Amino acid sequence: MIDPLPELSTEQSDPRYSDIDRLPTEQIARLMNQADAAVPDAVAAVVPAISAAIDAISARMTEGGRLLYVGAGTSGRLAVLDASECPPTFGTDPELVRGIIAGGPEALTRSVEGAEDDAEAGAAAMKDLAVGPLDSVVGVSASGGAPFVLGAVGEAAGRGALTVGLSCNDGAPLSAAAEHAIEVVVGPEVVTGSTRLKAGTAQKLVLNMISTISMVRLGRTYGNQMIEMATMNRKLAGRALRMVRDITGADQETAGAALDAAGGQVKTAVLMIQRGLDADGARALLQSHGERLSDALSG
Repeated sequence: MIDPLPELSTEQSDPRYSDIDRLPTEQIARLMNQADAAVPDAVAAVVPAISAAIDAISARMTEGGRLLYVGAGTSGRLAVLDASECPPTFGTDPELVRGIIAGGPEALTRSVEGAEDDAEAGAAAMKDLAVGPLDSVVGVSASGGAPFVLGAVGEAAGRGALTVGLSCNDGAPLSAAAEHAIEVVVGPEVVTGSTRLKAGTAQKLVLNMISTISMVRLGRTYGNQMIEMATMNRKLAGRALRMVRDITGADQETAGAALDAAGGQVKTAVLMIQRGLDADGARALLQSHGERLSDALSG
């Protein structure tokens, strides 16, 4: 059987890089940097498709749905990485945004042979998570043809979930399988077929947009401040203090006292200062405004 992969742009060999094994280190680094510089333009070309997918995802998350990323290999690792950053950055429940990688947790640090090619395992992962109509499933595959991802997206669609396909090739099978198709075409890699390079960078940029803008739409920022951030270390505690001071104009002593009384919760501390409330009163006000600080301040 003829292998279809050589027809993909991500599998082509670029003659500009054919002799990199004989070039000086600095020249290789410059070639890689030049190649990477084209990635943001490729992402910019599909911003309308990215935006449409985010709006659809946000609408379902507002109703209580989850955001689930599904990928294999590098794409799966990027998916898990992006999902794992949401709880500390935006204070989300770990179940709200999740990354599923073919081969399971073991595949995060080493290749699991054959995992990418198991479509039934992808479908089973959606069944195990009881994916439903409020959920959004984003399949991530540089080639756009990973069977594990296609199996997951197909099963999710059958369960009524919103489906998004993120790939780096035109006309990818994943695009046909998903309701929303995002194809960031970055072309051949510096090292032929190594989609951990430009394709991986492109996927990371898009995943950044999906998670970040969805959280903004859910009210988990105030302006560009990450007000739901978990203050888990000294650096983050200092950042929380600066946020309270920036938003309220309070001095350091006042901001620090409010943060201590609020258990480190930035938006609670802000309302305590701005509205003259205790912590319980501030939390009640937030709850009455759907946990949106901007609404609580203006309401």
